[in-house]
Amino acid sequence: MRKIQVLKKGWRFLKNASSAENAAAAADQGVPVSLPHTWNAEDGQDGGNDYHRGQCWYVRELSEEELAGECVFLEINGAAMTAEVYLNGRRLARHEGGYSAFRVDLSEVREEKNVLVLSVSNESNDRVYPQKADFTFYGGLYREVRLITVPKEHFEMLQDGTPGIKVTPRVDLANRSAVVTVETWQNAENVEITVNGQSKAVSSTDGHAQAEFCLKDVHLWDGLEDPYLYIASAKLPGGDEISTRFGCRVFRCDPEKGFFLNGRSYPLRGVSRHQDRKGAGNALCLEDHKADMEIIKELGANTLRLAHYQHAQEFYDLCDENGIVVWAEIPYITMHMKNGRDNTLCQMRELITQCYNHPCIAVWGLSNEITAASAVDEDLLENHRLLNELCHRLDPTRLTTMANVFMLETDSPILEIPDINSYNLYFGWYLGELEQTDEFFDEYHARYPERVIGFSEYGADANPCFHSSSPEKGDYTEEYQALYHEHMLRMIEERPYLWATHVWNLFDFAADGRDEGGKHGENQKGLVSFDRTLRKDAFYLYKAAWNKKEAFVHLCGKRYINRAEAETEIKVYSNQPSVTLYVDDVELAVQTGRTVFTFRIPLPGEHLIRVEAGTASDTMCIRRVSEPDDSYVFNKAAASVMNWFDAEETDPSCFSIQDTLGDLKAHPEAGRVIEQMMAQGAASRGEVAESVKDNPALQRMMSRMTLISLLKQAGADEQSMKQMNRILQGIRK
Repeated sequence: MRKIQVLKKGWRFLKNASSAENAAAAADQGVPVSLPHTWNAEDGQDGGNDYHRGQCWYVRELSEEELAGECVFLEINGAAMTAEVYLNGRRLARHEGGYSAFRVDLSEVREEKNVLVLSVSNESNDRVYPQKADFTFYGGLYREVRLITVPKEHFEMLQDGTPGIKVTPRVDLANRSAVVTVETWQNAENVEITVNGQSKAVSSTDGHAQAEFCLKDVHLWDGLEDPYLYIASAKLPGGDEISTRFGCRVFRCDPEKGFFLNGRSYPLRGVSRHQDRKGAGNALCLEDHKADMEIIKELGANTLRLAHYQHAQEFYDLCDENGIVVWAEIPYITMHMKNGRDNTLCQMRELITQCYNHPCIAVWGLSNEITAASAVDEDLLENHRLLNELCHRLDPTRLTTMANVFMLETDSPILEIPDINSYNLYFGWYLGELEQTDEFFDEYHARYPERVIGFSEYGADANPCFHSSSPEKGDYTEEYQALYHEHMLRMIEERPYLWATHVWNLFDFAADGRDEGGKHGENQKGLVSFDRTLRKDAFYLYKAAWNKKEAFVHLCGKRYINRAEAETEIKVYSNQPSVTLYVDDVELAVQTGRTVFTFRIPLPGEHLIRVEAGTASDTMCIRRVSEPDDSYVFNKAAASVMNWFDAEETDPSCFSIQDTLGDLKAHPEAGRVIEQMMAQGAASRGEVAESVKDNPALQRMMSRMTLISLLKQAGADEQSMKQMNRILQGIRK
């Protein structure tokens, strides 16, 4: 019989050791840790881009009882990013890739006393992805490590971390039936395979066995409505037995009508997720994954983009159980590395092998924003062709896709490689205006009506400490983030051809190179705070649009208490058609509409605001203050600089910060000033911003923006903005 032991306790962690032998000898001086564990839980989240990236060591003694059995395999479910396994001083394996599982056979190297040593490294190199990206590359044994004991005759354990069993359902919607093919790999001659109460004895040929089952009146895996799961199992004569869940469903995409599930239109509307959490990094337990899923269910999303790597099997399981359609991808991101081709293929092979049976997965993602810091040359194109071919060879049942950076030209040949595409667009945040997103998709769809296109990333950073009655791009207020997403929600609803849309991001996450918006080391585009304790107003916008299970209403601006205005706006999000507003328990107004409701009320003092919609209600308190509350403002320079600029006399024959970046860069002297400024400014947004700043398409987009708008969004202080204007006023056009 198969036995699985989780090696949670008993580990010693050493940050420095010269070798496996030295690590074993110094284990007593190591720090006791339990798994899952990362050494970057603190320094990977505090900013400065100075978190420890190097080789660290984990040591554990394995008892005779733990290693008892005919064959014993060590299963490591996540070792970031490169790992080596030693038992009793003997090196047994090396694995490159921090997000997939791998196993090591310990059977032939067991001794009376057994010391297991694992080296784990997240240091930079030129071959193992990721190396450039806007998130922290945590190091550690951050998922479970297990011992799996099996009989001499057993199912395959080593090849690409395989589960040993592969299930392919092919559904006939017209006849409500499915043919289910089950394959297994083993070192035994015969296998008994069972599906839905039907069992078949199958002979093994060259270690491979296969059986087909017909399911009449098939119970479909039908998304949020009915995520029904079947079980397939396989058993060997010697007693080894494995099983997997699977679902019967049909996915397809139409360039005009978007995504279809089981023959009906099923627009995919959801969010993206990173796997880390405040104070824990990526070392999450099952309870953390379950808590995240509860938030996703509350939101009402029906799809997740699990970015930018293979996530924990436990989380794919939760998506299966809850009917969430998933985009799964590898960390081939931002910067193409000529020495990294084999690693991309290996990580994709492991992703598909280990995740194939999950019915939730609809597409395999080849890469993310890979052209941000790399030219579209033949080496990059060939890498993507090989990945695309590998996906279809291993899994002809699913589509391939890519998340393309917003600077990528729509006639690029790379867009022709995957089956379908999506774009990451940040108009209205990083540059440009909100309406440019609408224009982009309209132009793309008109030019390529036969292509399937989606919206894989969009978002705006918000620090819940910052607020404004006149929000604008770059102010990091909760109010601007809400306005941004209101526009994007309308844009999406008007374009049913978008096969999937994914908010970036569900949660704030660690990007240790960032220093902006009043926080160090965080990307704050999340709808929910990094520690999961606070839902921003924009979260409730999507809940109102997507969650139809129960009456719901939310008052925006609860944290915007002190308001220096005689009349103020009260904004409400609800999934109900009618909303009633009360001020100090007096009914003020009733509105009918959809999702977003706005009211204007006088604000002479302090007031209790209540709103009711159906059976739901919400309350908040706000007050009138004599002066604006300075604590609500992140970029305190912006307003004063604009007032100063309006009053200041400027020489129109000379440059100023109101000129466009393109005009400034076109002038030799002004161009040198701008180049110096931009080189310094990119650093605050992390190393990715530094690596993409020379992208030609990005430069063309930015050339149309005024310098003052760029400076305001970058959070430049008042003195710096005035000084830059003085310098430019000294340069004649």
